[in-house]
Amino acid sequence: MPFTKRLIVALVLATATAAFAAPTGTAQQAASAQCANRETPPPPVDTSEQPAPGQKAPTPLEVPEKPIGGDRLGECGLILPPNSAQPPSGITAASWLLADIDSGAVIAAYDPHGRQRPASVIKVLLAMVVAKELRGDLVVTASAEDTQQECTCVGLKDGGQYTVRQLLQGLLLTSGNDVAHTLARQLGGVPNALRKMNAMAKELGALDTRAVTPSGLDAPGTSTSAYDVALIFRGAMKYDEFAQAIKLQQAQFPGRNGGTIMLTNDNRLLASYQGAIGGKTGFTDDSQHTYVGAAERNGRRLVVVLLRGQQQPTHITNQAAKLLDYGFAMGPGGVGKLVDGAPQPKPKVTSTQENTETSNDTAATTSDTGRPSPTAFGTVGLPITAAAGIGLLAAILLYIRNKRAKAARARRQAAQAAQGV
Repeated sequence: MPFTKRLIVALVLATATAAFAAPTGTAQQAASAQCANRETPPPPVDTSEQPAPGQKAPTPLEVPEKPIGGDRLGECGLILPPNSAQPPSGITAASWLLADIDSGAVIAAYDPHGRQRPASVIKVLLAMVVAKELRGDLVVTASAEDTQQECTCVGLKDGGQYTVRQLLQGLLLTSGNDVAHTLARQLGGVPNALRKMNAMAKELGALDTRAVTPSGLDAPGTSTSAYDVALIFRGAMKYDEFAQAIKLQQAQFPGRNGGTIMLTNDNRLLASYQGAIGGKTGFTDDSQHTYVGAAERNGRRLVVVLLRGQQQPTHITNQAAKLLDYGFAMGPGGVGKLVDGAPQPKPKVTSTQENTETSNDTAATTSDTGRPSPTAFGTVGLPITAAAGIGLLAAILLYIRNKRAKAARARRQAAQAAQGV
């Protein structure tokens, strides 16, 4: 083969080696760019998310390099197992997900990691932190600030005393924003409660979620996803105080003027859906209608999440019921998994000798996901760069060798010519 062709082949091989390494990262980045809500929820429709004067809006949460729960969950359209029936018609949610609570299998979904606003379903995360940290019989005194929250409200009384168990019931049955503020104060104040809620979300692997108010009222930086809400609900159901409160259809609560009042659960499925074991509704102008709920049939427990849905032509809880029916009719297979915790960084291997090159290897791994960061040759990193370098080096050596051979031939021909003169 002529030298020029050999050189071209070597260079092409070197370039192709690097190019084929890139699709893992670049294809996902391209797919993310096509998903409208991969980084942030849709623009707000009112002024609720405008930063306070002198403050900047929080930066969007980082998007994990690989979708939490499985590669298919990074898709932003309809995600079904092979040969599955189509989901029921009339589902208005911009994002939804069906999963098995016990196995963690995600049965079906639509844009599961698309970032939306939670509204009051974020109270499930607050309730989970409360159930973890506070005794149910602990007595809490309400403050004037608690009673002045933007409602929906249970109707707390300034100076009124309530057990944590009663407050949890008010939080989950009637979505009391006054109760959410009271419980946040008991957790060390609203900023501290939010830190605990977000730390809990991160621990679970709910990396699309950022709570910015304990009640779910919209504020700058709020974010969650259908996948995360299912993950949080699944985690909360492991706490008995939460599981007992969320399934109550009614509960007695201390009245403002003495005596008791009756709280009625606003989750319609408790009374209308066979096997319903609890759920939480939510609404704001920016989030639209949100819902998470669960049901059990024949020993199988499913959770359904709908975000940014509409009440017409079908109420959001009825849409949830249709999806639950659909899920119970499907087999145990799935398209992904509810993880049992956030991805952990890979353990570092410490050499007995100092080596400055290890800093390059360490830099290629992110602390949040433990996965390689994209490099100039995609996400495969140093091995591919080395392979490309070797190919290029081979081409250079081939060029030098050929040049020297030509020079030697020229010298021999000159000597022969001189002898013949």
